[in-house]
Amino acid sequence: MSITYSHETERGEHPLDMVERLAQLKDLTFERSGDDEIAISVQGRWTSYDVAFTWLEGIEALHVACAFDLKIPERRRIEIADLMTRINEQLWIGHFDMWSETDVVMFRHSLMLSGGAEPSGAQCEALMNLAVDTCDRHYQAFQLVMWSGKSPVDALAVTMFETVGEA
Repeated sequence: MSITYSHETERGEHPLDMVERLAQLKDLTFERSGDDEIAISVQGRWTSYDVAFTWLEGIEALHVACAFDLKIPERRRIEIADLMTRINEQLWIGHFDMWSETDVVMFRHSLMLSGGAEPSGAQCEALMNLAVDTCDRHYQAFQLVMWSGKSPVDALAVTMFETVGEA
């Protein structure tokens, strides 16, 4: 079976225009490096994240990649890969992976906009929030494996523990 994609879908505006308006509205630092890419800096709970939105015309998808400053040393690659696998098993949408060229961990997801569908502000905000919230939720697990020598199982157990109420 062969799948073909339309490259000439009519759109009211470029899908990244909505993302740019969202960044302006939220007073976020951003850079539109080209027609099909925008990079936004977002402060999370534990660290600052680099959120990149890319428009993939060939498959009509708005891709988000959220990376944080965590360059994986060679000696921890296997443990981090194991941790990512365990985290990904629990995610309903999106996934973590390691960018092989730079050994940086990132969360990735895409919003399909087939047939000329336009992204709404709510969809773009939800996509960015999903990326940042997912990174925030698992940031400490990556830190525990990297710097404390915890096993992926133990690190994930610590970060998945949810408290109720306040002390």
